[in-house]
Amino acid sequence: MLKSAEKQTLENRWDESVADGMSESELLLYRSNILGADKRVTNYGGGNTSAKVMETDPLTGEEVEVLWVKGSGGDIGSIKMDGFATLYMDKLEALKGLYRGVEFEDEMVGYLPHCTYKLNPRAASIDTPLHAYVPRKHVDHVHADAIIAIAASKNSRELTQQIFGDKIGWLPWKKPGYELGLWLGDFCRENPDADGVVLESHGLFTWGDTARDCYDKTIEVINTATAWLAEKTDGVAAFGGARHQSLSAAERRAVAARLMPAIRGYVSGNQHMVGNFNDSDAVLEFVNSANLEPLAALGTSCPDHFLRTKIRPLVLEFDPAQNNLNAVLEGLPAQVAAYRDDYAAYYDRCKHDNSPALRDPNAVVYLVPGVGMITFAKDKATARISGEFYVNAINVMRGASSVSDYVGLPEQEAFDIEYWLLEEAKLQRMPKPKSLAGRVALVTGGAGGIGAATAERYLSEGACVMLADINEDALDSTSQNLASRFGKDVVRTVTMNVTDENAVAAAFAESAVEFGGIDILVSNAGIASSAPVEETSLALWNKNMDILSTGYFLVSREAFKVMRVQDMGGAVIFIASKNGLAASPNAAAYCTAKASEIHLARCLALEGAEAGIRVNVVNPDAVLRGSKIWEGEWLEQRAGTYGTDKGGLEEMYRQRSMLKRSVLPEDIAEAAYFFAADTSSKSTGNILNVDAGNVQAFPR
Repeated sequence: MLKSAEKQTLENRWDESVADGMSESELLLYRSNILGADKRVTNYGGGNTSAKVMETDPLTGEEVEVLWVKGSGGDIGSIKMDGFATLYMDKLEALKGLYRGVEFEDEMVGYLPHCTYKLNPRAASIDTPLHAYVPRKHVDHVHADAIIAIAASKNSRELTQQIFGDKIGWLPWKKPGYELGLWLGDFCRENPDADGVVLESHGLFTWGDTARDCYDKTIEVINTATAWLAEKTDGVAAFGGARHQSLSAAERRAVAARLMPAIRGYVSGNQHMVGNFNDSDAVLEFVNSANLEPLAALGTSCPDHFLRTKIRPLVLEFDPAQNNLNAVLEGLPAQVAAYRDDYAAYYDRCKHDNSPALRDPNAVVYLVPGVGMITFAKDKATARISGEFYVNAINVMRGASSVSDYVGLPEQEAFDIEYWLLEEAKLQRMPKPKSLAGRVALVTGGAGGIGAATAERYLSEGACVMLADINEDALDSTSQNLASRFGKDVVRTVTMNVTDENAVAAAFAESAVEFGGIDILVSNAGIASSAPVEETSLALWNKNMDILSTGYFLVSREAFKVMRVQDMGGAVIFIASKNGLAASPNAAAYCTAKASEIHLARCLALEGAEAGIRVNVVNPDAVLRGSKIWEGEWLEQRAGTYGTDKGGLEEMYRQRSMLKRSVLPEDIAEAAYFFAADTSSKSTGNILNVDAGNVQAFPR
């Protein structure tokens, strides 16, 4: 049966008390944001909005009409005022005299900057003419699932007429651009009473004389289509009915945790990729259905969908009833290779003499019966958003296949958009990736001073970070702080005791499901104890060894397992201590455990080298600020050992150092970054002291 959520009409979010007193451009921003607040209206980055506003020309002082329209690459749900391009309408009208026909329409994009109002640096999008030439003040273009379900149906023109009558028109598929803008203008002049138009395989345009009228019309049209689809599909088994049954939520994540590192290894040949897992009801209904494979093979329809997801997904040969996961993993290389070959053949069939070179031929979307959907992209946000786009595509296929025959975009049309020279130019303008882009790090002791500083350093270089710590409150506080600055997509947390074998395995499984795998392990969890040897209990000795030696072994073992599955190498960084090389009085348990860490790292460097797994050690000394282990008894004990008070201990350590400088968490983080980055790609089995100089700790 169709999911009830897909039958629900949209809420009209317009609040006159909020809109009252806004300027026309402010009303455009308000309208855009509330339209983009619901992904059933339009997907992230999809669609655009515009308003034609009277402004003062900065040169003549005269009133001129200016088109405010969403700029290239923006998202209407999160756009701000600086996200709109602004262009003189009289200059946009003058462009019509320069147009040489559809085969030359791409050159029209080069003229748009000459139409810019007030030197606005925001680049105008390819959809600018679609808004400029509609002779109404306010225009919305959205990719609502309910509308595209109609637009992607075999008889979409007849369905549009049946649902909307003459109030909403229909235009056949046309690649977005200048010609389509002229088509829309002609349609409006020939149909002055129409409120909008459905574009075949694409989306919806609506318009109005005021911002409120335009918004109300957009919501009304989408709700009309939603209600019609709900009525027509009531009692219809979606996608031909169910073929498979879903595994339990825990079982689904367990399967994903094993699949994702394996897939990640195959798709990260050109750059490290990050994964996302989605087992929402809409996804499960589709992947469990009888018509999964034939519908998936048809590909997506809306250009925004396949630009994010490629034209079609890869359906993995998993049978939840048989739980044939091992067989799927064994067959994965062949399935991935077959998809690549198919994609390369698609490129060869459709390419033009001036087409850009073949891009990454790997699938973006992986569908797993009984389990859900896995997506991979260059960063976490893109992987998540690609999944959201495919959910939009699923909703479209559900509606279209239930009331008609679903029709994907013709292969050549899809190729011409995917390899559009203008799209290639946009890709070439993207900034160079940061040094840890696409990398996934797991940091134990992630809520402490060194752990948090290291996570921040990695995040600043584009990595995703899984923070692991035994202290839930501190973990939550640290993650909120980092997420507020770097975004929620790239920070995850897991409560983990490094001495618990099952907890450690579960943490790495969680990292696999959330990000696709692991590239960097920072083993930083720690405690500290101080007591004369005759007062050191066996329990205290064992506690140090359990956390600082056995714990480091357990997390390293699990990291090695995942890294070997990925076959992409990796970096393991131990945060040890000066005390691992230089003994200290009244700290036999701590010093011995730290020495064990260092030797374990050497052993692992030997084992990991053939797989490209580098293992290195950072040795801090006296990092007091922000450190959890320097709170309570350890601080008191060390102050007592050296005959000073708490306030004088940091100064004592500073003066003890050769450089007379304090060592901060950020200093350790910088060393941990060096060993994680490609700048140290030829270093393994090394020790880097970050202790402001301590002759007793010189490695020998």
